[in-house]
Amino acid sequence: MVFRNDLINNNTGMHMEKLNGFFTTSLTLVLATALLFQYQFPLAMAQSVNDQSLNVETFVEGLNLPTSMAFLDSNNILVLEKDGLVRLVSNGQLQPQPVLELPVDSQSERGLLGIAVQEDTNTNNNSNQNMDTKNVFLYYTAADQDTDELRNMVYKYIWNGQTLENPTLILSLPAIPGPNHDGGKIMIGPDDYLYGVIGDLNHDGMLQNFQDGPNPDDTGIIFRINTTDGVPAPDNPFSTDQDDPLSKYFAYGIRNSFGLTFDPVTKTIWDTENGPASNDEINIVEPGFNSGWQTIMGPISSSGNTEEDLVSFEGSYYADPVLTWLDPPALADIEFLNSTSLGEGYYNNVFVGDYNNGYLYYFELNANRNGFILDNIPDLIVDNEEEQESIVFGSGFGSITDIVTGPDDGFLYLLSHANGIIYRITPA
Repeated sequence: MVFRNDLINNNTGMHMEKLNGFFTTSLTLVLATALLFQYQFPLAMAQSVNDQSLNVETFVEGLNLPTSMAFLDSNNILVLEKDGLVRLVSNGQLQPQPVLELPVDSQSERGLLGIAVQEDTNTNNNSNQNMDTKNVFLYYTAADQDTDELRNMVYKYIWNGQTLENPTLILSLPAIPGPNHDGGKIMIGPDDYLYGVIGDLNHDGMLQNFQDGPNPDDTGIIFRINTTDGVPAPDNPFSTDQDDPLSKYFAYGIRNSFGLTFDPVTKTIWDTENGPASNDEINIVEPGFNSGWQTIMGPISSSGNTEEDLVSFEGSYYADPVLTWLDPPALADIEFLNSTSLGEGYYNNVFVGDYNNGYLYYFELNANRNGFILDNIPDLIVDNEEEQESIVFGSGFGSITDIVTGPDDGFLYLLSHANGIIYRITPA
């Protein structure tokens, strides 16, 4: 997120009215030139957290515009670089050669964007196969080999312990007109299906809540598919007809997102969503969720619209965000810390990173795990500096595009797109 592509799209109404008033607010995860980013966000700022019992350390450096990362095991991490390289960090050392190089289109927010790792359940214990094999899913923007059309594609690879092999196309999604709002975050859900989010790509269709817009076209959605062959999950909320595009959707009405996770206790899906010139959101995403874009962004009471103004498919519903930022920080990844290594108080609570400020936010969940304890933000809208400061847990991270809990040590790992560094938060 280095420059603001939202300023050049052709959305009208609420969107353009807001854009006319802002030119430096929510960057919806533009992953672009490092030079301009250095001008906007100096890299020399020290990293810190406000809990004196914790420490921030530089775990790995030397990455080039990293976008996402995933642990293969306790000692090995795959890190994606926007321009198409998959890098291996082994025992805390960045290996000199990439394990895979992909011919991606990296204009604006396009590129190599998302990764998810799954145990290879098809491995035969009696065969000669390497027992370290994993299924690795990658989301990236590239030209389709058959049609030469630019697409956002999800491929499955096999990690054989040393490299990625046997690419299999799992899902092909649109990439035009864009070039922003490509989303790209993917994950293996608690039900072992593959979830992923793609932004609206500046489309104005039914999935963007235009009543008379084009039919569903795989934009502005969270998809939920089988990890083996990309077939829609059989109990998706909108359709069981695999020939119907709706059959692969778990949610829609999403402007753009680079944060997707699930609560390890309730198994409920959560996301972050980038607003235009206002209203970044954190949402709970139950099956059938309509996030409201372009009709509603932020609380519905502030939009001047009602749920009747939304496009409602059978099985859909609308819900307000858990929390909204009036002046968007460009929210990126979201993570439930499924570990007590940083202290019992942080266990299964939420960390969120932003891109504009390099802030790390921390939230304690309420007893029902359907919202945050926010005594200083009673209206659930961050709209002044005091409220913003009340939720900042750490700063100086340059831009946070991924947050992961270490599978063995239980520490918190932060990926900085601007600094090219993996930071690690540990006990002091």
